[in-house]
Amino acid sequence: MDYQGKETSVFQGRSLLAEKYFTPGELEYLVDFGLHLKALKKKGIPHHYLEGKNIALLFEKTSTRTRSAFTTAAIDLGAHPEFLGSNDIQLGKKESVEDTARVLGSMFDGIEFRGFSQKVVEDLAKFSGVPVWNGLTDEWHPTQMIADFMTMKETFGTLKGKTLTFVGDGRNNMANSLLVTGAMLGVNIHIVTPKELFTDDSVVKLAKEYAEKSGSELMITDDIDKGVKGSNVIYTDVWVSMGEEDQWDERIKLLTPYKVTMDMMEKTDMPDGQVIFMHCLPAFHDVTTQYGQNIYKKYGLTEMEVSDEVFRSKYARQFEEAENRMHSIKAIMAATLGNLFIPKV
Repeated sequence: MDYQGKETSVFQGRSLLAEKYFTPGELEYLVDFGLHLKALKKKGIPHHYLEGKNIALLFEKTSTRTRSAFTTAAIDLGAHPEFLGSNDIQLGKKESVEDTARVLGSMFDGIEFRGFSQKVVEDLAKFSGVPVWNGLTDEWHPTQMIADFMTMKETFGTLKGKTLTFVGDGRNNMANSLLVTGAMLGVNIHIVTPKELFTDDSVVKLAKEYAEKSGSELMITDDIDKGVKGSNVIYTDVWVSMGEEDQWDERIKLLTPYKVTMDMMEKTDMPDGQVIFMHCLPAFHDVTTQYGQNIYKKYGLTEMEVSDEVFRSKYARQFEEAENRMHSIKAIMAATLGNLFIPKV
């Protein structure tokens, strides 16, 4: 497959701020392009589509996978990544987002942002004049979505008609993005969560609009048995996101019954090879971390959103999913910044 050419790509110069700004066809194209670039990487075939480009990596929130994925992806593509952590930049402190965007846009060819506010990443795109990629905000996590649906397609060979069930906090950015992206791609999405944590109505409304066109079936329920039955993917995330540390008591009370266990995996009632477990990581599946130790001392829990048994089981695909962050981010950057011809999809 040859992605190079002289004509202008449908992706050229665009930012990936939230899934809803792309078409279903464009999202699926990025999934397939990520799989293509992964194959090139495994075969040792160079693909320097961004030779000579400079990439700014802005991180208000720390991350192992997002930073590593953007760094290695940029280098593989021939670009130079520059990491700017919360202590390295004046964003929103001594300098406005607009001013920061204008400065960085004059020096860098593309900008990644991982932080709290969706408005910040939107304004970076508005004022910088270069492609901006959302590495995570409190509302959306679009770069994670390309990796997640890559992992599904890699496993099952197709996306349409498969069922992914997210178990946990139905209001967080992962639930939002999975619901909308799955609906766009024709994947059935179940959100299994306590009633107190049901997904925001505006997100559900948007997802339903896409589902009507794609044939995706959506379900939001607090009934675990009903929600997981027939699932090809059981997906979970940490119960408390960065910046919500004061909510541990409430979340543990609400979400402990929703921990992913082997019993839950078996409740999918799916044959071997037709159900997997996914997690965007980091996962609190044991007490080998400082975080895990703190939770154990305060609450007596040795596991949280997923049992160690599931995490290490035949179902687990979280590390393949983590690797796919690199390949999917490479696809996103190459498509939006590289000199490639990608026709309208």
